[in-house]
Amino acid sequence: MRRAGISEPSALRRVLAPVAALSCLILLLGASPALATAFTVSFPASVERGSVTGRLLLVVAPKDGPEPRLTISLNGPPIFGTDVEDLEAGEIVRVDATDGYPASALGDLPDGEYRVQAVLVRYTEVTRADGHTIQVPLSHRRVFAPAMPGNLYSPPVLVRIDDDEAEVVHLSLERIIPPLPELEDTPWIRRVRIRSEILSRFWGVPMYLGASVLLPRGFDEDPGARYPAIYVFGHGDTPFGFDPDPASHEGERARAADANVETGHEFFQAWTADDFPRVAAITLEHPSPYFVESYAVNSANNGPYGDAITQELIPYLEREFRLIAAPHARIVEGASTGGWEALALQLSYPQTFGGAWVFNPDPISFRRYQLVDIYSDANMFTTPLPGGREAERPFRRSREGQPLLGVRDIAAFEAALGSRGRSGYQLDIWQATHGPVGPDGYPVPLFDKRSGRIDPEVAAYMRAQGYDLTARLRDNWAELSPQIAGKLNLFAGDMDDFYLNLGVYDFEDMVRELGGPDFPIRFEYGRPKKGHNWHHTNWAGVVREMARHIESSTPRDQEPAQ
Repeated sequence: MRRAGISEPSALRRVLAPVAALSCLILLLGASPALATAFTVSFPASVERGSVTGRLLLVVAPKDGPEPRLTISLNGPPIFGTDVEDLEAGEIVRVDATDGYPASALGDLPDGEYRVQAVLVRYTEVTRADGHTIQVPLSHRRVFAPAMPGNLYSPPVLVRIDDDEAEVVHLSLERIIPPLPELEDTPWIRRVRIRSEILSRFWGVPMYLGASVLLPRGFDEDPGARYPAIYVFGHGDTPFGFDPDPASHEGERARAADANVETGHEFFQAWTADDFPRVAAITLEHPSPYFVESYAVNSANNGPYGDAITQELIPYLEREFRLIAAPHARIVEGASTGGWEALALQLSYPQTFGGAWVFNPDPISFRRYQLVDIYSDANMFTTPLPGGREAERPFRRSREGQPLLGVRDIAAFEAALGSRGRSGYQLDIWQATHGPVGPDGYPVPLFDKRSGRIDPEVAAYMRAQGYDLTARLRDNWAELSPQIAGKLNLFAGDMDDFYLNLGVYDFEDMVRELGGPDFPIRFEYGRPKKGHNWHHTNWAGVVREMARHIESSTPRDQEPAQ
């Protein structure tokens, strides 16, 4: 979790063709109640001469607004998805029975005018080192699957959906999403991309890792100096929002204030000041075929990302940027997804990293998988109540406690985006990271997306493999506690939007039970009504804390922080 211009006809575009005449060309996808307005999709040979396998998405947006494909989100317009396999140029796909969100089927949409657009998320066939051949959306950059370069899409079409007027509307996937521009070096930030041999061997195709390195003041002027490194995990390209441009200052103020941090320009001013600690801050780019972040650990479905980061990327960065290659000089930090990654790395590689600052992490206790105990609860979607009744489990809430989205909602959204765990979204990446590989090579889901039923065997696997970080520390307390004492700092708002504070409470209860009230792990909670991404102090303050920690933990026989 976390942090184009178009042209279209001036009148309603309608391609009226009798369904019978198209029947020999149309690939029927499932069955549903009859819908007067139907959609067909194809792509011309001019954009792709071979066949394409992937996920076909139909976005049905209000008639006014941005290009529909750019608005795909949990709070966005209705989307409908279906798999296509080896689709050839000119072959027509009829889209009339698909997985949909928030409407379950096209026939559930009210009559009216809509702007409709189709997107074909392209899959790549890979044969992994475990012997499985699968089809997955593959990008070497941090990008949501529907926006991946190489995807095909149609121009938006203005359509009237009317149950009383039968017609077939054809959408032509005649455009291709272009490559993303490369991130450029600046006087302060250097960009890195390396081929990972570890990941390439696992996935059977070239795989890459990237980084953005924020240099300390004086880096180029003093070529003999060496520096500690803060590894910042999250979805952004720039550590701590660093921004020399004062024009962005006002636009960021409200968002920054909500999280109790400063704007990117204010952080720039602190970072470049005379008295600021001289450290490097580095964001990593490590997308998985299942999400924009790999979750930074070794996983049966994702592959050995933890080893690739610690054995390939970090040593490369230490050589290239004069970083101190010692545990005390490597700090991990992150919020939300990045918070889970930071804690998981510190526990998985306790002799590699010297400290972790963990903000509102994704579930670090699977007894608090948001509001679900995956070991004892039977269903992800509902909570049993007295008298045989059930209550829907919320996924997101307001800071006042009002439920906004349910777990059932996000499961339906992900089912529309992709089958077999390929939505590229939140619950699917958790299951891909934590869960086992199925006989077909795809992740075995923790729960059924239609019924919500939890698979207890998958839950047991997730704990046995150590992805429940609270259970991992509990089960290995004698070994791990001496290695992480004084290194962990955990923070959460008491009204985290996604209930992630509950996992932090459970982690603290375990630490106090096993280590006593004075065991040196730090916990701080924002109250009252502090939500997701709350920080106890601003980013500059966090870096200063880390610098003091590095200085205090530097062995006497090793070089101090600059």
